[in-house]
Amino acid sequence: MRAYLTVAILLLLIFGGIGTFLFGKFSMLAGMDFTPPPVTVAAATAREDVWETELEAVGTIRATRGVELSAETSGEIIAITANSGDSVKAGDLIVTLNDSVEQASRGRQVANLELARLLFERDASLVKQKSIPQSQYDRSKADLDSAIATLAETDARLDNKRIVAPFGGTVGIIQVKVGDYIESGTSITTLQDLTELEVDFSVPARHFPRLRKGQEIEVLTAAYPDAVFTANLQAVDAEVNANTRNLMLRAKLAPGSGLLPGMFARLNINLGIDRVVVTVPETALSFSLQGDTIYIIRESDGILVAEPRIVKSGPARNGRVAIFNGVEAGDRIVTVGQNKLYRGARIELDDTVYF
Repeated sequence: MRAYLTVAILLLLIFGGIGTFLFGKFSMLAGMDFTPPPVTVAAATAREDVWETELEAVGTIRATRGVELSAETSGEIIAITANSGDSVKAGDLIVTLNDSVEQASRGRQVANLELARLLFERDASLVKQKSIPQSQYDRSKADLDSAIATLAETDARLDNKRIVAPFGGTVGIIQVKVGDYIESGTSITTLQDLTELEVDFSVPARHFPRLRKGQEIEVLTAAYPDAVFTANLQAVDAEVNANTRNLMLRAKLAPGSGLLPGMFARLNINLGIDRVVVTVPETALSFSLQGDTIYIIRESDGILVAEPRIVKSGPARNGRVAIFNGVEAGDRIVTVGQNKLYRGARIELDDTVYF
């Protein structure tokens, strides 16, 4: 019995010691502050700016003179006298098809023409002397005209065997080689006059009253991300597309742009209307599945906290972006450090970058 009592006392002492230890630990943890420390962020103030109204559009750059060269007739290629990327002048020969049959026919027809001309000249002299009937003279004249027409027809077929540059420009990648047999309409290469470029694009028809010929347009491309090219509105389509309700436009790029036909372009058109917009630095805008987000800085019991807000953003200019709703002028917003924030997060401003 005494042994049981001793064991019970020992167990009581052991569990009492453990309980006392755990109570002390839990008391210490209960007294600790587990609130996350403030997040250091940079801030800015939303402000009102006066911006000119710009119409944004996308388009495709084209050469004013640009064609795809193809064969008008079938045949075997016997000569290619230009290389891919060459600069050529109008009339320069690029590709020649086999024309041996036409050349042989032409030789025979030239001889027939000479004979027909001699007979006609002889009959013309004799008919004046009334040595031959008028019908023989008429027949000689008809034979001469027929010989001339036959030779002209052969010359036309020979011309179809030669693909020449219709204007000066730069030859594209040649898609054929000597020995190939091509059918009529087969594409051979492209020819682009890179000295004159234009861009075709469309805008909603409601903007038509503010569009005028000669209007200056800014053109931006991915090929030159830091460059802004200038174009002038050249033409406005005579009708609105009934399916899209858009109006097709064409602008001419300033010479020497260095761009290529087929490039994608973004365009900004100044419509000449000033309007007041609320703007924030571009870095303040975050993108999420819910939409464009900006963190607004609020003060709660003397503590600065961040609140996310879904906004409707607009165009960006000079490092600032227009906000159409969700932010008012004078609101303080987070510009750097949003990736660490959440709703109600405590923040601390970095005065070195605050503006």
